[in-house]
Amino acid sequence: MVEAAVSQQLPGMVIIGLPDASLSEAKQRVRTATAQAGLPLSDRLVTINLAPAALPKQGSSFDLAIALAALAASQHLPITRLAETAHIGELGLDGSVRRPVGLLSAVIAAKELGFTRVMVPHEGGAEARLVHGIEVIEVGDLSSAVAWHRGDPFDPRESSQVSTSRKSAGSEPARHADTPDMADVVGQPEAVEAMVIAAAGRHHVSLLGPPGAGKTLLAERLPTVLPDLSPSESLTVSSIASLDGSQVNTLITRPPFVRAHHTATSAAISGSGDSRGIRPGALTRACHGVLFLDEAPEFGRKILDNLRQPLESGTIDIMRAHVRTTLPARIQLVLAANPCPCGNAGAPETAPQCRCTPATRVRYMQRISGPLNDRIDLRLTVRRVANAQYQEATGQSRTTSSELLDRVREARARASARLSHTPWSVNSEVTGDWLRGPELRLPKDDTFIIDRALSLGALTMRGYDRTLRLAWSIADLAGRNRPGRRELAQALELRGGATV
Repeated sequence: MVEAAVSQQLPGMVIIGLPDASLSEAKQRVRTATAQAGLPLSDRLVTINLAPAALPKQGSSFDLAIALAALAASQHLPITRLAETAHIGELGLDGSVRRPVGLLSAVIAAKELGFTRVMVPHEGGAEARLVHGIEVIEVGDLSSAVAWHRGDPFDPRESSQVSTSRKSAGSEPARHADTPDMADVVGQPEAVEAMVIAAAGRHHVSLLGPPGAGKTLLAERLPTVLPDLSPSESLTVSSIASLDGSQVNTLITRPPFVRAHHTATSAAISGSGDSRGIRPGALTRACHGVLFLDEAPEFGRKILDNLRQPLESGTIDIMRAHVRTTLPARIQLVLAANPCPCGNAGAPETAPQCRCTPATRVRYMQRISGPLNDRIDLRLTVRRVANAQYQEATGQSRTTSSELLDRVREARARASARLSHTPWSVNSEVTGDWLRGPELRLPKDDTFIIDRALSLGALTMRGYDRTLRLAWSIADLAGRNRPGRRELAQALELRGGATV
């Protein structure tokens, strides 16, 4: 909330309420913009209070609200509709109103706070209208905003400064010959099928193999077999893109794909926060999509272990001395790793041979901790494609992403129908208690293989539940009502590190 008052002191403007540097500079932008609009502020001290006072404020999106509150205190406009309208916009020195970063998220927050009307820059009108149930008032400059509050006619496009340098998100990319497609994967039909299983249940995947085996190729093409986002997921992904600086004119409907480099810091992956505000990391930017960590053992141990809680809860908690918040992080994780530091372990005899000692290989793979490994649903050991396999596959037609996507959609539809009366929509979200409960409990004769693995210590209780979820996804793809021995055996093999 923005409050303004005029006091009998020397002329000037002060902003209180823990503003950051960009917000403190708003007083210069506001004074210049109001003067350019022919609406000079009071020649007394104007005090702007940003409530609640104990919460740090940041960004230039307060400019429009500050200017209108100061003009109302200077008796340039009525206060009738000020309190019931959220004002979001950055001011230019010429009085124009510009789109701030995170406009869509701000409109969503305004609706959740009970506002029924929001005033935004004309260039952000389409983005604001993505939020249903709230009236959107578009203005091109400060004079238009004042005219609306006075009840005077105005042109929302007047003085609108539409930026052409800002990136745009939300439009669907055109299909070209070089668009990624699962048909690009040659000679790895078992690996492709495993990725389809992962897509059907939104399961986490680990790919282990020497360089050139196709790990990155498989990971990059996983999003092409994922169904479109649901309306609520689209709104979440679009608002995250808006926070990242993108202008979202239409809702993003495709799952995002975020690739993190192994030199990334913990803050870059998990997100960060301080007195200047919260900055989402790769976990949040990949929400409802795929987070790909290539060369996973090269990441810091702390960074990898920070993934454990988000993989379970679908959220990431940012807790600092002065800032605490929870960000969405419902991701599908894909890890890729070489079998050893040199990468040649398991390569064909004709390739350069690995000279790493067994102890070195063990230490290298132990960089991915056991608790994180236990949260991975599918573990695939990918081999290099031999020349004979390549020549054989080259002359054959391969299944395209669109064909695989149809299978995934059908499997997701079966899972959705089964889970229609639950809070879950895909198999990876279902709790183990429910899977082992009376409604979906499988016969002991079928679960014997995983029961024995649990009793021998080859599976943890978490691994047992994840094997059940994986088996249900395999059954959904096969069109079966429930998994049997074959699906459970296949799920156990994939959990243990199937070689493809």
